[in-house]
Amino acid sequence: MEDFRQTYLRLCKESGVEPQESVVARLQGGGAQGSSLDLSGQSLSAETCSVLARAFQRDTVFTEVLLSDCMLSEEGAKVLLSGLSGNTTVQVLDLKGNNLRSTGAEVLGKLLALNKTLRRLVLEWNALGVWDEAFSLFCDGLASNSVLTQLDLRNNQINHHGASELALALKRNTTLQVLDLRWNNVGLLGGRTLLEALQQNKSLTQLEMAGNNIPSDTLKALEQTSGHNSERQSGLRESRSRTQVLGKEIQIVKEEKGRQFLSLMETIDRQREEMGRSSGSASIQIGQLQEALNERKSAVNSLTAKRQMTEAALALSEQKSHNLGELLARGKAEREEQRQRQSRERRKEQEDSALREGKLLREAQNLSDAKVQLMNKVEELQRRGTSQQQQVFELKQELTSSSAELKLQLAQAEDRLEMERRRSKQALQDSDGLRQKEVEQLNRHLEECERTLQERIFKLEGQRIQLEEELSKARAVCVTERAQAEEELGRVRAQVRLEEQEHVSSVEEKLRCVRCSLQEVQLHCSQQKQTISELQAKSSQLSVGVDGLRRRTEELQQDLSGKEQEKVAAVSRVKVELQEQIGHLQAERTAQGGLREKVSALEREVKVLSSSHKEVLLDKESEMSSMLEKLRLKEAEIQRMREDEANRASCLQSAILTYVQGSPLGHYSSPKK
Repeated sequence: MEDFRQTYLRLCKESGVEPQESVVARLQGGGAQGSSLDLSGQSLSAETCSVLARAFQRDTVFTEVLLSDCMLSEEGAKVLLSGLSGNTTVQVLDLKGNNLRSTGAEVLGKLLALNKTLRRLVLEWNALGVWDEAFSLFCDGLASNSVLTQLDLRNNQINHHGASELALALKRNTTLQVLDLRWNNVGLLGGRTLLEALQQNKSLTQLEMAGNNIPSDTLKALEQTSGHNSERQSGLRESRSRTQVLGKEIQIVKEEKGRQFLSLMETIDRQREEMGRSSGSASIQIGQLQEALNERKSAVNSLTAKRQMTEAALALSEQKSHNLGELLARGKAEREEQRQRQSRERRKEQEDSALREGKLLREAQNLSDAKVQLMNKVEELQRRGTSQQQQVFELKQELTSSSAELKLQLAQAEDRLEMERRRSKQALQDSDGLRQKEVEQLNRHLEECERTLQERIFKLEGQRIQLEEELSKARAVCVTERAQAEEELGRVRAQVRLEEQEHVSSVEEKLRCVRCSLQEVQLHCSQQKQTISELQAKSSQLSVGVDGLRRRTEELQQDLSGKEQEKVAAVSRVKVELQEQIGHLQAERTAQGGLREKVSALEREVKVLSSSHKEVLLDKESEMSSMLEKLRLKEAEIQRMREDEANRASCLQSAILTYVQGSPLGHYSSPKK
């Protein structure tokens, strides 16, 4: 990236710092490509770190910064990490093999507390765990961080104190998913504290703990706990995806039901419009029928007028009949018979017409009064006609000619009346039939509409019931899955409790064994005190080994003479500690083979023993050095003790090696893994 190189050169010019040629060459030759800045293997000075820190304080295009094996000094690391604290683009930071110590741990804690974008942090092959106070500040920053997901702390000399601080941070941290603690010195106590922290932490899904002198059962418990966290995270993701799918399906069903409801309302509106149109057409037809009835009324009125005319003619004939009454007396019998027949027929017709008129009155109440009036008039006319016929029959003999004319007129009038009655009856029957047909058609149409609506309603109800059943099934499945998950969690918790109880019982048994072995060691120490006088003669032989060790320390001093003052002080402290503890460690390695697995757990007890024998050891330091030769001669006896406690011997050997390598002297002299 030419822009970053120009920025680096400009900042160097502004601050009066000579640009580092290797850094400029790396930036120009491909060290900055795309979103990655790779300065691995470049020895960065403090001035270069200050310039890079100023460049990082401005948001760059880099999301990945690789600074492994850069030999950062304390001041350079402090300045560089302070510059990265306010950066908002870098997501991956690699600080492998930079020998970061107390100051680096403190600044890293501030970086984790302030930075809000860093996702992955690699701190392999550093010395963050040597100073407990500085590492506790680093753990405080990790606890307050809310974005970091991957942390690599391999080969950082983290002991059980650092593991306890890290466990407290994990109890508060909720985002870290991957933690690598391989090749440290966590030990049994640190493993137990981390296991307790994992029981509260629900986000850590991968924890690497190889090479930490942790018993296999504790490692297995840690793996199971991290596995439970990963399973829990996967279960949460699956449940979230299922709830999202169910929510989408429910939303789709709701939308479908809304569309169906809208379509149903539209069909109901259309059917209402159709019914309104049909009711309008029916009202039109009823108006037409009313007009037809009015026409029939006018026809009946014309008939009544004709009847009135006939009545007038009959009145004239009555005047004539008074004169011809005697002539018609002889035709009484015949006319009476005819009158009886006609009266029966008329009664029958009257009954039929009364029934039909009753039906018409029930169907058309508006015409009932007019029909009753017409029937009354017809009956009056019939009565008048019968009386006139009787008079005509009485006067028949005298007025044959007039009676013949009257008969013809009466026959014509009756024929006309019958024709008009038949026509009116036929018209009424036709209108009734049409009205009944139209009413039946309307009823059938309404029934069909109701049936279709009921069928659609039933279908919609069935769909709603099916959807409710599906929802109830989905809820039941969710409830059962949740119950199963809770049951599995209960079983796992019970199993973990049983395993913890078994582990506690095994640890108590081991502690009892250790106490017994301590008693044996105390007896052995008393025996060694007795043999101290015998070992004085062999002090001259061990002086050669001491001289060799001294020459080795002198060579180490020559190799480390070019280091910084802090490194020299640390090496001198380590030399003093090694000179004081060489005989003690070798004696513990040979004579206390049964306690090698529990060195980290029994440090306090060893300190008590060392303090109780401190005066004797100080007075007899030369005698203890001579005692080493005799202890070598007793390797056969020690070998037998090793066979008795083979498992603990192998674990303690690895613990002593990591302890020696974990010190600054061992770290500088041993090659990297």
